[in-house]
Amino acid sequence: MKVLVINAGSSSIKYQLIDMKKEEVVAKGLVEKIGIPDSQLTHKIGGQAYEIKKDLKDHAEGLKLVLKTLQDEKIGAIKSLDEIDAIGHRVLHGGTIYSEATLVTPKVLKDLEKLIPLGPLHMPANIEGIKACQKVMKGKPNVALFDTGFHASMPDYASTYAVPYEWKEKYGVRKYGFHGMSHEFIASEVARITGKKNLRIINCHIGNGASVCAIKNGKCVDTSMGLTPLEGLVMGSRSGDLDPAVLEYVMDKTGMSITEMLTALNKKSGILGISGVSSDQRYVFEAANKGDKRAQLAINVMVYRLKKYIGSYAAAMGGVDVVVFTAGAGENDAELRELVMKDMEFLGVDFDEKANKNFKCGEVNLLTKKKSKVKVYMIPTNEELLIARETKRVVKNTK
Repeated sequence: MKVLVINAGSSSIKYQLIDMKKEEVVAKGLVEKIGIPDSQLTHKIGGQAYEIKKDLKDHAEGLKLVLKTLQDEKIGAIKSLDEIDAIGHRVLHGGTIYSEATLVTPKVLKDLEKLIPLGPLHMPANIEGIKACQKVMKGKPNVALFDTGFHASMPDYASTYAVPYEWKEKYGVRKYGFHGMSHEFIASEVARITGKKNLRIINCHIGNGASVCAIKNGKCVDTSMGLTPLEGLVMGSRSGDLDPAVLEYVMDKTGMSITEMLTALNKKSGILGISGVSSDQRYVFEAANKGDKRAQLAINVMVYRLKKYIGSYAAAMGGVDVVVFTAGAGENDAELRELVMKDMEFLGVDFDEKANKNFKCGEVNLLTKKKSKVKVYMIPTNEELLIARETKRVVKNTK
């Protein structure tokens, strides 16, 4: 069985074609600048990358180019579309309606359109990606997986904000959480690696966007992102937690609109806002190592916030058995991991600095010493594989 995994953005389509017999990526790529000049497809197969430049007016045209490339005699991976058995889609928000992988029907599409207000930047593109697949590959089953889905198991006291209760009832104001597919994949990987399912895991998904998830017995019990991805950790350009009165105070001082304020909190804050250097942690660390005080402050703030979340989630679960670092910076930045794990002996962590520095990219790495009560791992995440697995399961069960 071959599954095409689609992650549609506002002007992009990321894709992977996965052969489920061995769970191998046959081909993958990225369509960029859909609907704007200089559209292009970067297609990767067999370790080689190919660029195709072509103006694309919408996602349907982008998908047609992807499918044409996948069938190309020289750089393709399949002979015909008959080899693609199903399409799995990453969808930002399931609200309180969807938490499990779901076969897309006309009713499901209508429900997703109702959820657009909860994800106005991503949901329209996600829906457009599904419709494009339905149009171009008629009759093929489409399955939606939700970035909020894994967090649906949170208890009500963890997901409820202390605001007028009618906001929750009328408008759906509550914590939903994101990066769910990554957290779910890591939970399954920890169970596979350790041979145990009844563990207390704190998973740190650290990229430009970042979140922490408390996982107990394979279920999410709390996570750092909230109604939107803005809540929680200090991120590349997002502020994370702050006093909401800051908004009124600064808007009154500057005359900023609410739209301008939310843009500032999402795109001009985080380590970018503090350091003035970049939203990319690599450049901020470089600047700090050269003596840039604001860059160093940005790192200190980011690390401090992450350490607090790890401590609070250990308290919420009555302890912790495993801490995991994953995603871009979590997998590749040894210095960040060392700073976060410093002085964590009280939790039962005996961190192995040598193993951390000599880690192997793309592999599972144990970062604690043998007698450490709490294990710390670096585990590569693979959201696309999770989507493919769940798509396969749903299609087989539907048949």
